[in-house]
Formats: sequence, structure tokens, C-alpha cells
Amino acid sequence: MIEFLAPFFDWVNDPTAWVALITLIALEVVLGIDNLIFISILTNKLPAHQQTRARRLGIGAALIMRLLLLATISFIVALTAPVITLFGHGLSWRDIILIAGGLFLVWKATKEIHHSVDPADTKEDLVGGTIQLSMAGAIFQILLLDLVFSVDSIITAVGMTDEIAIMYIAVIITVTVMLLAADPLANFIAKNPTIVMLALGFLLMIGMTLIADGMGYHVPKGYIYAAMGFSAFVEALNMLTRRKRPEGPSGPGGH
Repeated sequence: MIEFLAPFFDWVNDPTAWVALITLIALEVVLGIDNLIFISILTNKLPAHQQTRARRLGIGAALIMRLLLLATISFIVALTAPVITLFGHGLSWRDIILIAGGLFLVWKATKEIHHSVDPADTKEDLVGGTIQLSMAGAIFQILLLDLVFSVDSIITAVGMTDEIAIMYIAVIITVTVMLLAADPLANFIAKNPTIVMLALGFLLMIGMTLIADGMGYHVPKGYIYAAMGFSAFVEALNMLTRRKRPEGPSGPGGH
């Protein structure tokens, strides 16, 4: 048994392999933020007693799916070969998956923004309404979007290391971090309603980025996360201002 597993751990004495592992974990955690925001918004629409369980089941199932995808890594890498041509641009299965995932995110975020702006329409929610969204439906949507991010992250991982063990360790650690952060993030979003609109805006931007990437127009991730970080900083200042502001009328004309 030890002899069988030995080839998977030949890298432990290689300093560059450890650098690749740490870099890959950091990258996967950052990329996981997108998925975590979606999970938080989606599961917050479930009944309170189902929310934590749905997050854990969804993220746990996502871990199993990612590990299974890693087992078919040669197939995943082959997804980068063009299979069709659209408007003079060759599209691979990876591109098609990214475009489909981006369209789903744009549609989902737009639908949720519409219901936030027009509360009278909440009873007609087709994909995210409290009445119609079941735990199974929430988990299905979590897995659907995680499939998109998983394919992209695995292809990224292949470009960083050839060690399959490093990829497995990075995925397990990343999903564990997501599991630990899911409830605190969801609770924070639930307690701060304005954060929901900001998070939906993030999902809209991420969806458009996935579509652009699938069409061959790569947007550097640094730009995306810099924009998200700046927006979050501004919203944090707004939240701090609201908390410091005294309640009731104030100023010379106040009573």
C-alpha cells in the first residue's frame, strides 16, 4: 500500500512543489469567493432551519464532484480543443461551459435584482423565490455553477503543476475553507440588506467575465477582484456611516 502511494508524494521534498501548492490554494480560495457569494444568496432564500444544511450538503457534494473531475483530468484538459466555430472564433467545450455558466449567472443575478427592486413581484419568482426554492433545487444550482468554476480551476491548476496529489490537496483545503466561511458570510449578507445588492452586482460582473472569457476575450482576474475590493471598501464605509449616524431628525431644523 505504501509503495502504491509513494509516487503521489515524491514532490514533498521539492521546494518548488510546495510553492506551487501554496500558490494554487491561494488562487483556488480567491476563485471560490465567487461561488461562495452565490451559495450565500441562494441558501438565504430557504427556510431558516434548512439554510445551514443546504450549504453543507451543496459544498460537500461540490467537493465530491471536484475530486471526481480531477480523476478525469486528461478529459478535462482535452476540453480546451476547439469543437465549433462561431463568428470566426473557435469554441472549445471549456468555452461553451464558461459561456453557459456566465449566462446562468447573469440571468440569476438580473432576476434577483429585479425582485429586490420590485418587491411586489416576489411571489412570481421562478428560480429563487422562498416559496418555490427547495433544498434540492438549491443544491442543484450550487452544483451547476460549481461545475463551471471547477472546470476552469482544474485547467488553471494543470498550468501550474503536473502533480495530481497537489491538485487534490488544494481542492480539499479550498472546499474546507468554503465550508467554514459559508455560514458567517451568509449571516453577514442576511444582516446587511445593502450587501445583497452589492453581491448581486458582483455576480453580474463575474457572469459577464465568464462570457467574455468563453468568447476569447480574457479579462485579468486582478482587475475583477480589484473592482470588487474597491466596491466592498466603499460599502463598508457606507455601513460605518449609517451606524455612526444618530437616529431621528438632526441638524438645525430637527426636532
